[in-house]
Amino acid sequence: MGFAWCVRRSASRLASVYGNRMFRVRSISAVANRPSLARTPSPFRPFALYSTAIDRMSSEQSLLRVIDSEINTALQTDDPDLEEETAPGSFPFKIEDNPGHQTVTLTRDYKGEHIKVVVSMPSLDGDENDEDDDDEDGHSNGSSIPLVVTVTKKSGLSLEFSCMAFPDEIAIDALSVSNQGSTLEDKLANEGPDFECLDENLKKTFYKYLEIRGVKASTTNFLHQYMMRKVKREYLLWLKNVKKFMEE
Repeated sequence: MGFAWCVRRSASRLASVYGNRMFRVRSISAVANRPSLARTPSPFRPFALYSTAIDRMSSEQSLLRVIDSEINTALQTDDPDLEEETAPGSFPFKIEDNPGHQTVTLTRDYKGEHIKVVVSMPSLDGDENDEDDDDEDGHSNGSSIPLVVTVTKKSGLSLEFSCMAFPDEIAIDALSVSNQGSTLEDKLANEGPDFECLDENLKKTFYKYLEIRGVKASTTNFLHQYMMRKVKREYLLWLKNVKKFMEE
Protein backbone atom coordinates (compact mmCIF):
# COMPACT_ATOMS: atom_id res chain seq x y z
CA MET A 1 0.00 0.00 0.00
CA GLY A 2 2.75 2.41 1.02
CA PHE A 3 4.86 1.30 -1.94
CA ALA A 4 2.01 1.95 -4.42
CA TRP A 5 1.46 5.40 -2.94
CA CYS A 6 5.17 6.23 -3.41
CA VAL A 7 5.06 5.04 -7.01
CA ARG A 8 2.02 7.20 -7.80
CA ARG A 9 3.62 10.23 -6.11
CA SER A 10 6.85 9.83 -8.14
CA ALA A 11 4.92 9.43 -11.37
CA SER A 12 2.88 12.52 -10.60
CA ARG A 13 6.04 14.59 -10.01
CA LEU A 14 7.65 13.28 -13.22
CA ALA A 15 4.59 14.18 -15.25
CA SER A 16 4.51 17.64 -13.73
CA VAL A 17 8.18 18.33 -14.49
CA TYR A 18 7.93 16.90 -18.00
CA GLY A 19 4.75 18.89 -18.65
CA ASN A 20 6.34 22.13 -17.54
CA ARG A 21 9.38 21.54 -19.76
CA MET A 22 7.22 20.74 -22.77
CA PHE A 23 5.18 23.89 -22.13
CA ARG A 24 8.31 26.02 -22.12
CA VAL A 25 9.64 24.42 -25.31
CA ARG A 26 6.34 24.94 -27.07
CA SER A 27 6.19 28.56 -25.86
CA ILE A 28 9.66 29.30 -27.19
CA SER A 29 8.85 27.63 -30.50
CA ALA A 30 5.66 29.65 -30.82
CA VAL A 31 7.45 32.93 -30.19
CA ALA A 32 10.23 32.10 -32.67
CA ASN A 33 7.71 31.16 -35.35
CA ARG A 34 5.41 34.11 -34.81
CA PRO A 35 5.27 36.05 -38.14
CA SER A 36 5.26 39.45 -36.47
CA LEU A 37 8.62 38.78 -34.78
CA ALA A 38 10.43 37.13 -37.68
CA ARG A 39 13.38 39.10 -39.12
CA THR A 40 12.41 39.82 -42.67
CA PRO A 41 14.34 42.28 -44.85
CA SER A 42 12.64 45.66 -45.27
CA PRO A 43 11.49 46.20 -48.84
CA PHE A 44 12.38 49.92 -48.45
CA ARG A 45 16.03 49.51 -47.38
CA PRO A 46 17.55 48.88 -50.87
CA PHE A 47 15.53 51.81 -52.20
CA ALA A 48 16.84 54.07 -49.41
CA LEU A 49 20.44 53.10 -50.16
CA TYR A 50 19.89 53.64 -53.87
CA SER A 51 18.25 57.01 -53.23
CA THR A 52 21.16 58.14 -51.01
CA ALA A 53 23.71 57.13 -53.67
CA ILE A 54 21.75 59.02 -56.33
CA ASP A 55 21.57 62.15 -54.13
CA ARG A 56 25.33 62.00 -53.50
CA MET A 57 26.11 61.63 -57.20
CA SER A 58 23.73 64.46 -58.06
CA SER A 59 25.38 66.72 -55.47
CA GLU A 60 28.88 65.95 -56.76
CA GLN A 61 27.86 66.45 -60.38
CA SER A 62 26.23 69.77 -59.51
CA LEU A 63 29.41 70.89 -57.74
CA LEU A 64 31.53 69.86 -60.73
CA ARG A 65 29.32 71.85 -63.07
CA VAL A 66 29.71 74.97 -60.94
CA ILE A 67 33.49 74.51 -60.72
CA ASP A 68 33.72 74.01 -64.50
CA SER A 69 31.70 77.17 -65.02
CA GLU A 70 34.03 79.15 -62.76
CA ILE A 71 37.12 77.81 -64.53
CA ASN A 72 35.75 78.40 -68.02
CA THR A 73 34.65 81.93 -67.16
CA ALA A 74 38.14 82.76 -65.90
CA LEU A 75 39.84 81.28 -68.97
CA GLN A 76 37.47 82.65 -71.61
CA THR A 77 37.63 86.24 -70.41
CA ASP A 78 41.31 86.31 -71.38
CA ASP A 79 42.03 88.02 -68.07
CA PRO A 80 45.58 89.45 -68.15
CA ASP A 81 45.68 89.04 -64.37
CA LEU A 82 46.04 85.29 -64.91
CA GLU A 83 49.36 85.86 -66.63
CA GLU A 84 52.45 86.24 -64.52
CA GLU A 85 53.54 89.84 -64.16
CA THR A 86 56.82 90.71 -65.89
CA ALA A 87 59.17 92.66 -63.65
CA PRO A 88 60.40 95.98 -65.03
CA GLY A 89 64.02 96.21 -66.11
CA SER A 90 64.88 98.33 -63.08
CA PHE A 91 63.50 95.74 -60.65
CA PRO A 92 66.55 94.67 -58.61
CA PHE A 93 65.27 91.39 -57.16
CA LYS A 94 65.00 87.82 -58.34
CA ILE A 95 61.44 86.57 -57.89
CA GLU A 96 60.73 83.08 -56.53
CA ASP A 97 57.04 82.29 -56.90
CA ASN A 98 55.87 78.71 -56.37
CA PRO A 99 52.29 77.90 -57.42
CA GLY A 100 50.19 76.91 -54.42
CA HIS A 101 52.24 78.97 -51.99
CA GLN A 102 50.79 82.04 -50.31
CA THR A 103 54.05 83.99 -50.31
CA VAL A 104 56.59 85.22 -52.85
CA THR A 105 60.31 85.50 -52.05
CA LEU A 106 62.58 88.19 -53.48
CA THR A 107 66.36 87.88 -53.24
CA ARG A 108 69.41 89.90 -54.24
CA ASP A 109 73.02 90.48 -53.18
CA TYR A 110 74.22 93.98 -52.41
CA LYS A 111 77.80 94.86 -51.43
CA GLY A 112 78.44 91.64 -49.54
CA GLU A 113 74.96 91.49 -48.04
CA HIS A 114 72.23 88.99 -48.88
CA ILE A 115 68.79 90.56 -48.97
CA LYS A 116 65.61 88.50 -48.79
CA VAL A 117 62.09 89.88 -48.91
CA VAL A 118 59.14 87.60 -48.10
CA VAL A 119 55.94 89.06 -49.55
CA SER A 120 52.56 87.84 -48.29
CA MET A 121 49.14 88.01 -49.93
CA PRO A 122 47.51 91.46 -50.02
CA SER A 123 44.75 92.45 -47.66
CA LEU A 124 42.13 95.19 -47.87
CA ASP A 125 42.12 97.86 -45.18
CA GLY A 126 39.03 99.91 -44.52
CA ASP A 127 35.81 100.30 -46.48
CA GLU A 128 35.74 100.75 -50.23
CA ASN A 129 33.70 103.92 -49.72
CA ASP A 130 36.49 105.41 -47.61
CA GLU A 131 39.26 105.08 -50.16
CA ASP A 132 40.12 108.79 -49.88
CA ASP A 133 40.38 108.67 -46.10
CA ASP A 134 43.44 107.94 -44.03
CA ASP A 135 43.62 105.54 -41.11
CA GLU A 136 44.77 106.51 -37.64
CA ASP A 137 48.43 105.97 -38.61
CA GLY A 138 48.17 108.35 -41.55
CA HIS A 139 48.27 105.56 -44.18
CA SER A 140 45.84 105.54 -47.07
CA ASN A 141 43.11 102.92 -46.92
CA GLY A 142 43.24 100.31 -49.65
CA SER A 143 45.25 97.20 -50.40
CA SER A 144 48.36 96.55 -48.35
CA ILE A 145 50.93 93.77 -48.41
CA PRO A 146 52.99 92.52 -45.47
CA LEU A 147 56.76 92.36 -46.05
CA VAL A 148 59.55 90.81 -44.03
CA VAL A 149 62.92 92.18 -45.16
CA THR A 150 66.04 90.39 -43.92
CA VAL A 151 69.51 91.83 -44.56
CA THR A 152 72.24 89.30 -43.72
CA LYS A 153 75.98 89.97 -43.41
CA LYS A 154 78.61 87.37 -44.32
CA SER A 155 79.14 86.76 -40.61
CA GLY A 156 75.53 85.54 -40.33
CA LEU A 157 74.33 88.58 -38.40
CA SER A 158 70.94 89.76 -39.70
CA LEU A 159 68.74 92.80 -39.45
CA GLU A 160 65.07 91.98 -39.95
CA PHE A 161 62.40 94.55 -40.80
CA SER A 162 58.68 93.84 -40.47
CA CYS A 163 56.92 96.20 -42.87
CA MET A 164 53.55 96.99 -44.39
CA ALA A 165 53.56 98.25 -47.98
CA PHE A 166 50.81 100.65 -49.05
CA PRO A 167 50.41 102.32 -52.44
CA ASP A 168 53.40 104.63 -52.89
CA GLU A 169 54.72 104.17 -49.37
CA ILE A 170 56.24 101.71 -46.92
CA ALA A 171 55.68 101.58 -43.16
CA ILE A 172 58.18 99.86 -40.87
CA ASP A 173 56.43 98.23 -37.92
CA ALA A 174 59.39 96.64 -36.13
CA LEU A 175 63.00 95.58 -36.56
CA SER A 176 65.22 93.10 -34.78
CA VAL A 177 68.80 91.81 -34.85
CA SER A 178 69.60 88.11 -34.89
CA ASN A 179 72.40 85.66 -35.60
CA GLN A 180 72.17 82.77 -38.04
CA GLY A 181 70.56 79.87 -36.21
CA SER A 182 68.98 82.06 -33.55
CA THR A 183 65.97 80.63 -31.78
CA LEU A 184 62.59 82.33 -31.67
CA GLU A 185 63.28 83.34 -28.06
CA ASP A 186 66.53 85.02 -29.13
CA LYS A 187 64.75 86.93 -31.89
CA LEU A 188 62.05 88.11 -29.50
CA ALA A 189 64.70 89.26 -27.05
CA ASN A 190 66.39 91.34 -29.78
CA GLU A 191 63.27 93.02 -31.15
CA GLY A 192 64.23 96.33 -29.62
CA PRO A 193 61.91 99.25 -28.87
CA ASP A 194 58.71 100.09 -30.69
CA PHE A 195 59.73 101.57 -34.03
CA GLU A 196 57.28 104.47 -33.66
CA CYS A 197 59.02 105.45 -30.44
CA LEU A 198 62.37 105.98 -32.16
CA ASP A 199 63.80 109.39 -32.92
CA GLU A 200 62.47 110.82 -36.20
CA ASN A 201 65.94 111.16 -37.70
CA LEU A 202 66.73 107.54 -36.81
CA LYS A 203 63.48 106.35 -38.44
CA LYS A 204 64.26 108.32 -41.63
CA THR A 205 67.71 106.74 -41.70
CA PHE A 206 66.23 103.22 -41.58
CA TYR A 207 63.83 104.05 -44.41
CA LYS A 208 66.78 105.31 -46.45
CA TYR A 209 68.68 102.14 -45.56
CA LEU A 210 65.90 100.01 -47.13
CA GLU A 211 65.54 102.28 -50.13
CA ILE A 212 69.23 101.96 -51.03
CA ARG A 213 68.82 98.16 -50.95
CA GLY A 214 65.86 98.24 -53.33
CA VAL A 215 62.93 98.22 -50.91
CA LYS A 216 61.18 101.40 -51.98
CA ALA A 217 57.86 102.68 -53.27
CA SER A 218 58.47 101.78 -56.93
CA THR A 219 59.29 98.20 -55.87
CA THR A 220 56.26 97.78 -53.66
CA ASN A 221 53.94 99.32 -56.27
CA PHE A 222 54.99 96.59 -58.66
CA LEU A 223 54.52 94.02 -55.89
CA HIS A 224 50.96 95.22 -55.34
CA GLN A 225 50.11 94.45 -58.97
CA TYR A 226 52.01 91.19 -58.89
CA MET A 227 50.34 89.91 -55.71
CA MET A 228 46.84 90.89 -56.84
CA ARG A 229 47.39 88.81 -59.97
CA LYS A 230 48.76 85.97 -57.86
CA VAL A 231 45.53 85.95 -55.84
CA LYS A 232 43.56 85.21 -59.04
CA ARG A 233 46.07 82.61 -60.26
CA GLU A 234 46.00 80.82 -56.91
CA TYR A 235 42.19 80.82 -56.94
CA LEU A 236 42.14 79.22 -60.39
CA LEU A 237 44.70 76.63 -59.28
CA TRP A 238 42.61 75.86 -56.21
CA LEU A 239 39.51 75.34 -58.37
CA LYS A 240 41.40 72.91 -60.59
CA ASN A 241 42.67 70.96 -57.58
CA VAL A 242 39.16 70.69 -56.13
CA LYS A 243 37.86 69.49 -59.50
CA LYS A 244 40.60 66.89 -59.70
CA PHE A 245 39.65 65.60 -56.25
CA MET A 246 35.93 65.40 -57.11
CA GLU A 247 36.64 63.46 -60.31
CA GLU A 248 38.67 60.74 -58.60
